[in-house]
Amino acid sequence: MGKRHRARELAVQVLFHLEYNPGDPGESFDLLCSCFSPPEEIRVFSKDLVLGVCENKRNLDELIRRASKHWRIERMSRVDRNILRVAVFEVLYMGDIPPKVSIDEAVILGKKYGTDESGAFVNGILDHIYNELHLKVDVPGSEH
Repeated sequence: MGKRHRARELAVQVLFHLEYNPGDPGESFDLLCSCFSPPEEIRVFSKDLVLGVCENKRNLDELIRRASKHWRIERMSRVDRNILRVAVFEVLYMGDIPPKVSIDEAVILGKKYGTDESGAFVNGILDHIYNELHLKVDVPGSEH
């Protein structure tokens, strides 16, 4: 398991924690790191993901909402919702990561931490978003 994969796992865990304990994302990140001692080499990328998702959550959620035709974002599982947020953040704001890598990583996380259907659900939403971006449709917060 690569460093970025482990960093994504940590980011999803922090974002999940924030769902139940809203507060300062940086403080929540530091708290979870103090409790679970993740390796130093994954912390910078993971914290960038957490802070980026929190800063851009409105735009990310709007894009996810538009792509999920039969699910309101509020009704999605907290795990799936945060995996989607991390992946969409990467696709929109982290140009050094190929979108297909972000999507594949999200599907893996969905299969590992979500339900039996999470991998396919996450893949379907992200595929729709990727195609929308690829067609250069008006996407909130997108620089494409």
